[in-house]
Amino acid sequence: MHQPTTEPRPSIYYDYKVYQPWLPSVHPLQGRKTVVIAGAGPAGMVAALELARHGVACVLLEAELQVSQGSRAIVFTRRSMEILQQVGVADRITQNGLPWRFGNSHYRSQQVFRMEAPHSPDDRFYPMINIQQQFVEEYLLDACMDNPLIDVRWGNRVTAIEQMQGYARVEIDTPEGPYTLEADWAVAADGARSGIRSAMGLKMEGASYEAFFVIADIRIDLPLPTERLAYFDPDWNPGNTILMHREPLGIWRVDYQLPPGETSEEALKPESLKKRIDAQLAMIGHEGKSWEMDWCSVYSARNLTLPDYVHGNVLFTGDAAHMLPIFGVRGANTGFQDAQSLGWHLAFFIKGLGCKKLLGNYSAERVGAAREIIDEAGKSTRFMAPPTKGFRQLRDAVLSLSLTEEFVRPLYHWRTSRPHEYTNSMLNSVGDDDALFTSGPAHGAPPRNVRLGADDYLLDHLGGGFELLYFTALTAIPEALHNVIAATRVKGVPLRVIVVGATQPVTGADKTFADTEGRFREQYGVQAHGAAYLLRPDQHVCARWLTLDASRLQAALNVALPNQGEVK
Repeated sequence: MHQPTTEPRPSIYYDYKVYQPWLPSVHPLQGRKTVVIAGAGPAGMVAALELARHGVACVLLEAELQVSQGSRAIVFTRRSMEILQQVGVADRITQNGLPWRFGNSHYRSQQVFRMEAPHSPDDRFYPMINIQQQFVEEYLLDACMDNPLIDVRWGNRVTAIEQMQGYARVEIDTPEGPYTLEADWAVAADGARSGIRSAMGLKMEGASYEAFFVIADIRIDLPLPTERLAYFDPDWNPGNTILMHREPLGIWRVDYQLPPGETSEEALKPESLKKRIDAQLAMIGHEGKSWEMDWCSVYSARNLTLPDYVHGNVLFTGDAAHMLPIFGVRGANTGFQDAQSLGWHLAFFIKGLGCKKLLGNYSAERVGAAREIIDEAGKSTRFMAPPTKGFRQLRDAVLSLSLTEEFVRPLYHWRTSRPHEYTNSMLNSVGDDDALFTSGPAHGAPPRNVRLGADDYLLDHLGGGFELLYFTALTAIPEALHNVIAATRVKGVPLRVIVVGATQPVTGADKTFADTEGRFREQYGVQAHGAAYLLRPDQHVCARWLTLDASRLQAALNVALPNQGEVK
């Protein structure tokens, strides 16, 4: 019988709320559900909210009775904020988080590299924002519990999933005993230690690294900016690396690498933690500064992914699907992209707007993204924590040269997480003008934001379906184009038309933006009227044209929604 703790988690800055468990005896017998999601972490909740945004109900199961312990993920990227905006929590994160765009690398008390992340007036969100994961989970949870399509069940731990003919049978344990729930689809979002993945005997591909790091969240008043601080080969921790980040509410994250052979138990002893944190503070000029520990843990860098995220009627997402090193803020940020992608692909399939190829595309795209991250994160990890003597000699040579030679300093760049571009997606149009554009977002890329007013941006107006950005000064959408759009909508496909370039509302358009300053044309590489972009429900580009006509639009929609209406 599952007995989650009912004691609030300890914290010096966060007030944990303990929720009442969902008990089967209190509720009537359950019929088959459309989707059951195991795990109410960031990825699970975004998946639930994204499904609900497309009109699909789900049951969200969480084994614990409260949000996760410790700050965990603290750095969220611009693209993550754009995804979180779609599910309604970005404003709360902006209000309470700490935005930043610079990263500093130090060696032997000298700053040897300063990273500057791009930021323009057309960006609503900063490149990065720091806020502890508990707050993000709280905001997502509030959104889930306010949504009538999401049934949140606390204290419900998935113990097994049995694949049936066309559905899944989910075994769930609760504080009063087990029950069974049938679902058309089960989503495994149960984290890096996924019990579902283990029970199904699925193996990950990739590499694990031997280096271990301590994460320590401390409360301390430091007169330092909100920027990433990295220290290589310090005197108090020779050959190793230390990272520091400012968090809200006077909390600082200190990550430091352990020497080989030291166990987690040894590293987390209070005297060990104090000695090392005091040494780090002394190194940055704050010797003797008082501080208070909130939470600490040990982690190792792993570059692993399942080779397929779809197994029968079970789909994997987030850390249940892959385990990625935190260097470059890849964990939760990648999970958000997974969850957004899973949400729209699964919802469109459930609603009959595409065949099972859509689910295969979800897996192919996100596995491709994970493998790209594994390649990049591997480079970062090998620099942060060299796994062999050869890599250490190379890293140490870079460190030494960086004191005097400018050309080697960009090697410190930490290859920050960025949204994957689905360049080779099966949903991309094969007969458009992608290759003829000289600028603008290409096939598979996320959209570029455009500032429309003091607090008004293009992405504020997008989301929920396909979007056609059509550049024209005409007073009405051409009849042939309008007929394709209308026929697509009759089939149930959400498709909105946003006209750019007209000074008055355009007949047949859902929205019209004048683009008097040419910001749209600049961002999207458009020179003449008649050009267009087709965006998928996750906002990624699937087609673009220098000149659009009805037949080309229809062809692109046929590709983006494979075998719509095919018997499932």
